[in-house]
Amino acid sequence: SAAEALREHLGTLEEKMKRHSGLLDIHATQLRTHSEHLQELEATSNDGKLIWKIEDFRNKRESEVKGHPPCLSSVPFHTGPCGYKMASKVYLNGDGEGRGTHLSLYVVLMVGDFDALLPWPFRQTVALSVLDQSGAGNHQSLSFKPDLTSKSFQRPTDEKAGNVAVGFSCFIPLIKLEEPQNATYVKEDTMFVKVKVDMVGLEQLLE
Repeated sequence: SAAEALREHLGTLEEKMKRHSGLLDIHATQLRTHSEHLQELEATSNDGKLIWKIEDFRNKRESEVKGHPPCLSSVPFHTGPCGYKMASKVYLNGDGEGRGTHLSLYVVLMVGDFDALLPWPFRQTVALSVLDQSGAGNHQSLSFKPDLTSKSFQRPTDEKAGNVAVGFSCFIPLIKLEEPQNATYVKEDTMFVKVKVDMVGLEQLLE
């Protein structure tokens, strides 16, 4: 009958709409992924240095005190166009030994596009700093040389998380951030973190 034919036609249209809706969802997800990747590329540096601006410091620290999120992660940066991919992690209320008393600051090696060409384990000295914003240049800085036996410096395999982060659980006492004497590390509720990788020995890959 005409009614059955109409119902069948409407059913077919509904199936087509569901299919198209599903495809639109897939395209929207792909677009979001590409947009995020583009933002990461625009924000990243290729000279082994990262300057990370952390705004809304007090609210973010208070949120961490309450248990969420556990830490903040920077955008990734690289030690050259074909270099190691890394990121920084900070616990504004401290991690491990420093929980509740110190700011904790780390770096993490991530899966990069050129890992197959790079020497492993990672051997470069890394310097971490919280920058003085007063103009006096009294930056708080600590550096480390990689422990070549640690898994943290082997070639990363975890696409999402990267290796276990390495750095300092007791980087700077929180009281020094809250009551600066000769330096201003948190100004207008903003803090700057710097990571600098020693590039000696990495130049030959680009020759």
